Amino acid sequence: MSTLEFAAFAVFALVTLGFSAGVVLSKHAWHAALSLGGALLSVAVHYVMLGAAFVAAMQVLVYVGGVLVLLAFAVMLTDDAGDDTEESEEVVA
Repeated sequence: MSTLEFAAFAVFALVTLGFSAGVVLSKHAWHAALSLGGALLSVAVHYVMLGAAFVAAMQVLVYVGGVLVLLAFAVMLTDDAGDDTEESEEVVA
């Protein structure tokens, strides 16, 4: 393992840990979902560095492309549900 490969691994390991901490520590669900996308993409970079390009492509297609989009729709549909009901009650009253 050369010094450049080790440096790239260390950088992407820190990026993965940072995004993972953002998923756990974020107070907003949308920010946590975006951090999850960054963490999953950085894991795909680790697969590329290991020489497993197919596994990296499946990581991006299945997890980032599918699961994260589904999670984003769920967050968008449920996040504002409580705010709309409060506003509609104030207008009626």
